[in-house]
Amino acid sequence: MGLFGRKSPPSEAAPPAGQLTLEDGTVLSISRVVDVLGDSCPRPQLMTKKALGEAASGAVIEVRVDNPTSMEALPTVVGAVGGTHLVTVKADRHWRVFVRKN
Repeated sequence: MGLFGRKSPPSEAAPPAGQLTLEDGTVLSISRVVDVLGDSCPRPQLMTKKALGEAASGAVIEVRVDNPTSMEALPTVVGAVGGTHLVTVKADRHWRVFVRKN
């Protein structure tokens, strides 16, 4: 259930959130964006864990985070919950952390 008792739409029904091109030229579709800008530990890690738990195998998730400690902890958390850290990209005032569910 979402905020105020409304049921949230399933994440699989959402349209792709963009694309990611890896250094080797592989293009991946981003299936979900987790926006945790302004949040501090442990919320970014918990929201990432939740998104990975709801995702289908092979889904790519972008986590937008501006807390340096959370950004540094995400690759370890992702590995511990059945995901793979693909790449972290520094944006203007935040990081874009890309992860894939195993």
